[in-house]
Amino acid sequence: MFIDTHCHLTDNYVLGNLNEIIIRAENAGVSTMICPTADPEDIKSAIKVAEQYKNIFATIGIHPEHAGIDAEQFLTAHILSHPKVLGIGEIGLDYHKNIQNRKTQIKLFEQQLNLAKKYDLPVAIHTRDAEEDTKSILTNAFHGVMHCFTSSWNLAKVMLDRGFFFSASGILTFKNAEEIRETFKKIPVDRIVIETDAPYCAPVPYRGKTCEPAMVVETAKMLAQIKNLQLNDLAIILTENTKKLYPKISL
Repeated sequence: MFIDTHCHLTDNYVLGNLNEIIIRAENAGVSTMICPTADPEDIKSAIKVAEQYKNIFATIGIHPEHAGIDAEQFLTAHILSHPKVLGIGEIGLDYHKNIQNRKTQIKLFEQQLNLAKKYDLPVAIHTRDAEEDTKSILTNAFHGVMHCFTSSWNLAKVMLDRGFFFSASGILTFKNAEEIRETFKKIPVDRIVIETDAPYCAPVPYRGKTCEPAMVVETAKMLAQIKNLQLNDLAIILTENTKKLYPKISL
């Protein structure tokens, strides 16, 4: 059985369909799902979903696209100490569309990192076109996962040394993702987890469709091929990795 460590279960594609999505995931061999937040307006919904289903957990965070808001208004002690909140995420830096607000992105990022340190929670990191700032800010004072990792081997080496995990998404299966596959060949298997990032990044053979947790198995198949492992053996390794990444998880 597999764990989808990052699937957005509060997005519009889920509305009215969550039971069916969970059933399809379980039928595909996906036993557990972790729902992150990006928009602060989704925090209450993510916790409600996690409370409703035994096999769903949450990470709570604010994406850099919301730079300029006060994270402490949303990431309260009550929220972060919730038994089904495993970490803070997704948080980070994204300069792909807007580098003009770099300072406010960094402020929001550092504010949430400080909360992670205060509550001893792992972080799920989003980084896009922001490797240098990510490296300089994410010191070994923090622990967590590089979510949907598609950055360079150079960044991977640094974050490996700092104890981070790396999450493979459906992008790993894309025809033009040879460089990403080479990077995951180099990353030790005991530092890898998998995700869908649903509803985004649907893996081959589902490209162009709305992604959902059941599809994480296709990423696992590609990763097993890359690592020369049997799929069942990989599932056991990934489960142990997820437990190490998110110590609060109960499986």
